[in-house]
Amino acid sequence: MDDNELNTSANPSFDSVLGARLSRRSLLRGGVGTAATAVLGSWSVAACGGGNDDDTPAPAPLATLGFAAVAKSTADVLTVPAGYSASVLFALGDPLDAATAAFRNDGSDTDFERRVGDHHDGMFFFGLSANGTRDDNAGERGLLALNHEALTDNFLHAAGSSARPRPAAESDKEIPAHGIAVVEIAKSSGAFAYRAGSAFNRRITPLTAIELAGPARGNALMKTRYSPAGTGCRGTINNCGSGRTPWGTYLSGEENWSGYFFRGAADDAARADKSVASLNRYGRAQGAASRHGWETSGAEDRFARWDISKTGASADGSDDYRNEMNTFGWVVELDPYDNSATVKKRSALGRFAHESADFGRLVAGQPLAVYMGDDSRGEYIYKFVSAANWDAADAKAANRIAAGDKYLDAGKLYVAKFDADGSGQWIELTIANAAIAGYAGYAFADQADVLVNARLAADAVGATKMDRPEWCAVHPGTGEIYYTLTNNSNRRLQPSGSGQQALDAANPRAYLDPEATTGTASNLNGHIIRIKESGGAGAATAFRWDVYLFGSQANGDPALVNLSGLTADQDFSSPDGLWFSRNTGLCWIQTDDGAYTDATNCMMLAGVPGSVGDGAKTTLSYPLSGGGSVTVDTYVGRKPSADALRRFLVGPKDCEITGVTETPDGKALFVNIQHPGETIAAADVADPGKYLSHWPGNTGYGAGGATARPRSATVVITKNDGGRIGS
Repeated sequence: MDDNELNTSANPSFDSVLGARLSRRSLLRGGVGTAATAVLGSWSVAACGGGNDDDTPAPAPLATLGFAAVAKSTADVLTVPAGYSASVLFALGDPLDAATAAFRNDGSDTDFERRVGDHHDGMFFFGLSANGTRDDNAGERGLLALNHEALTDNFLHAAGSSARPRPAAESDKEIPAHGIAVVEIAKSSGAFAYRAGSAFNRRITPLTAIELAGPARGNALMKTRYSPAGTGCRGTINNCGSGRTPWGTYLSGEENWSGYFFRGAADDAARADKSVASLNRYGRAQGAASRHGWETSGAEDRFARWDISKTGASADGSDDYRNEMNTFGWVVELDPYDNSATVKKRSALGRFAHESADFGRLVAGQPLAVYMGDDSRGEYIYKFVSAANWDAADAKAANRIAAGDKYLDAGKLYVAKFDADGSGQWIELTIANAAIAGYAGYAFADQADVLVNARLAADAVGATKMDRPEWCAVHPGTGEIYYTLTNNSNRRLQPSGSGQQALDAANPRAYLDPEATTGTASNLNGHIIRIKESGGAGAATAFRWDVYLFGSQANGDPALVNLSGLTADQDFSSPDGLWFSRNTGLCWIQTDDGAYTDATNCMMLAGVPGSVGDGAKTTLSYPLSGGGSVTVDTYVGRKPSADALRRFLVGPKDCEITGVTETPDGKALFVNIQHPGETIAAADVADPGKYLSHWPGNTGYGAGGATARPRSATVVITKNDGGRIGS
């Protein structure tokens, strides 16, 4: 999550973020599940994308949900419905080869380039045949490709993180704990387990060599001391949402990467060029401190690259790292089946804080559409339309990265503008657009510059500011595109300061927490918006939209807040992860919340969605304290019945639920539990009594037992009768 206001354009609003955890929600109370749930807390234990990723006929979708709702809980357990079981597959630090020692979980572990990383996030399952080749129908053996977004760094070190300058040994742990992992899993004696010695196991870290592809390759903006030609870069970081291509590769979105870099206090004057405007727009004002201080760990190149101040004498940046940040903010493609295949960053898809990337419907002879969101305050919704038309034979391409070259390196990038009448338009981001070519805020040099600075180009064309567009997912039946808009603490009835936004049709709520007695009204709980392309075509430039669900507590005002009529079995806050099962058609919704944590830990819900236009236009009228009112129209989807939306899972304390995928038969669901117990000061690491969570050690998994340091982990969920999940 990006807690900075970076978009100062005057574009129509659709903004911001619930930054830090809200104080009323910061105290976690103990809780228990109901008799209708299976609780994983004292015995062995037991977030998106979707899309049309293969040509296997999908089974019939579920019309109703077939499990009892899980109750809200603040206990340090993982809870799933009665009749289901969950178990941990692997967790932070687990070894990926036979030569690496078991994880001690006491802060002494090293070699994270050969271990499972931290903060598990977006994820996809890739099937393997019995002889170890790609098999999209295989359900008992496969590869999980998953992102490692960030760190709970204090738990990586014996006594917590040290002050700056950071010891090199600490930075050398933290850096490779980021990135991407590929992990083989297989069924053994009826249960899934990961294979620690598999030749498929792989880590891609911030130190891995990666190739730049597409229009920005070789551009002056990409030149660094590491790659003076601007054709390569080193590593990937802050990987959040994910995607699976139709040809069987994995896509990983680089999200809030800008905070990893430091800029000196006099760097604006040293640069004295348009790069200052770009850096400010992407969150690196001069003097900005880095998140972890890796640049303070020594003069070695692996540390120096995190200081993006201009220090060299060259005109193009080939003798320093002034352009290093431009090599981040892309969609990364890798082939999970081939460790020797080149990893590539696809610059044609634009540079911003990427979440997931999902493909629209595949139609032979028509271009592909890839949908994406920019997860930061007041940012935008995008789509990429390929220049190449889809050839179904490429679904089984022998060279999968070459297929990526064909479809992802040339095309058109669009940004969305939402209109008050429920319509919208896609605006192409091209240097040929007069608004971009003549933009006063930044002088674009060429199309590569437009892609590197996609946010500025979107500002120039008047795109609609959104409430942190997080994951997106395409409904496998209708082809409609769903986006989670997580929350907006800056939404106001009457904006009075910088970064605040007025209500609009797609952001129609500004309200107080139902239990709050004081405070400022804003959109605390977020919503999920959906788009229907004109004619159902991915290349369409017009669409209709409405709101699938408004997040709310069940006791929210039904006229102004709980517009979706959520009950206690359905209510949620801050939707984040989002994914559609191609097996059942269910929509899985995951939360990353700070506004409801006095009542429940983060959760995952299952929904049976309808379609755009199945609800009604609704007029909201907010009274103002000084008299008068603010009135806004919005478009509310059909209110979900008890059989069409309910809570499926509640996580342990202080966690985020993010990343979800399944086996092709829909009988095993994989879910990531990110950063349980992340709220810990370095001074408190020595005292387990001050930990908010001990999961999953408190279930018997790994070292540490009931007082274990908490760990991010991937779990597998199955139905006890062997049936499809959700039915």
